[in-house]
Amino acid sequence: MLKLISYPLTVIYYFVFGLLLVIFHPIQWFCLNVFGYQAHKKSVDYLNLGLTRCLLILGNWVSFRNTQETPADKPTIIVANHQSMYDIPPIIWHMRKYHPKFISKKELGKGIPSVSYNLRHGGSVLINRRNSDQALREIKKIAAYANQHRRSVVIFPEGTRSSEGRMKKFKRSGLKTLIEDMPEARIIPISINNSWKTVRYGAFPMGVGNHITFDVHPSVEVSSTDTETLIDQIEETIISRIGNNE
Repeated sequence: MLKLISYPLTVIYYFVFGLLLVIFHPIQWFCLNVFGYQAHKKSVDYLNLGLTRCLLILGNWVSFRNTQETPADKPTIIVANHQSMYDIPPIIWHMRKYHPKFISKKELGKGIPSVSYNLRHGGSVLINRRNSDQALREIKKIAAYANQHRRSVVIFPEGTRSSEGRMKKFKRSGLKTLIEDMPEARIIPISINNSWKTVRYGAFPMGVGNHITFDVHPSVEVSSTDTETLIDQIEETIISRIGNNE
C-alpha cells in the first residue's frame, strides 16, 4: 500500500526538488559574482534547507541530533557513513557553521542545476575515482583550503553508498590523507540511519514514511593519537549508532 501511495508523491517530490535546483542556480550565480563567497554560501545553505524540508512531501522527516558545542575555530573533518544522496542536504544545513565542503565524483561537476555549480565554485573538489593520483591531489588541495580558511571537509570513507543500512568497511586512503594534511583539525563523526529507505525501491518510486536520523558524536582532535588508531576509533564510533534510532 505504501509503495502505491509513493508513486504520486514521488512525482510531486521530484517536481519540487527540481524546481528548487533550477530557482537557486541563478541565485547562486548572482550571489557569488556580485556579493562574493559569504552570500553564495548563504544561498547554498537555504537551498539545502529547502531540499531537506521537501522530503516531508514523502512523509520522510529528518532529526539531526547534535548536542555537541564544537566550536568552528579550527579546520574540521566531518566523517559519516553514506546511505543515499539525501545524506548531503541535512549535513550542509545543520553543519553550516563549519562551511562543509565535499569530495565528490567528477560526474557531479556538470549537468545538475545548482549542485554542479556549487561543487565547482563553492570550495569542494571533484575526483576521478579511476585515477588515484588525481584523487590524491584533489584531496590534498581541499585539505589545504580547509586549513587556510578554517572550514570543514566532509568525507564518506565507505567510498560508495551502503545498502539496507549496513555500513561498509572504511576505505582509509582519503581519510588518512586528510588527517595527515590537517594536523590541527578536529574530527566530527556522524551516524546516519534510514536514509537508504528513501531509495529502497530505486530512484522511482521513493520510499515514504521514514524517520531519517543524524547523530553527531563528540569531536576528536586529529593530534590525539596515531592515524590508524584514530580511524579505528572513528569507525567504531559511527557504527555504534547505526541501526540505533532511540
